[in-house]
Amino acid sequence: QVQLVESGGGLVQPGGSLRLSCAASGSIFSINDMGWYRQAPGKERELVAAITRGGGTNYAESVKGRFTISRDDAKNTVYLQMDSLKPEDTAVYYCNAVGRTANWARFGSWGQGTQVTVSS
Repeated sequence: QVQLVESGGGLVQPGGSLRLSCAASGSIFSINDMGWYRQAPGKERELVAAITRGGGTNYAESVKGRFTISRDDAKNTVYLQMDSLKPEDTAVYYCNAVGRTANWARFGSWGQGTQVTVSS
């Protein structure tokens, strides 16, 4: 079983920055893709950014140039640096990871979510 724990959310003013972290733990052999999703009230969950094991990245159009995803495989951790935050970035942010456990079973896990609120 693989668990993901997010941290770093909070309240920030428009134009401010936050850095989210998500650490994976458990019986992990390897992690392939890692990503960040968000869900605002009344809306569907959407992909914000994703990163492959090789470092390839993909971003939602709405966050390109403002958000940066990165990962530290030695720590099984993915980060999301969020700059120039806007009120429309307000949402619960979830991290996701897919890979293989120590007994070679595939896994796909979600974190519990962390609230990001952008408001003056």
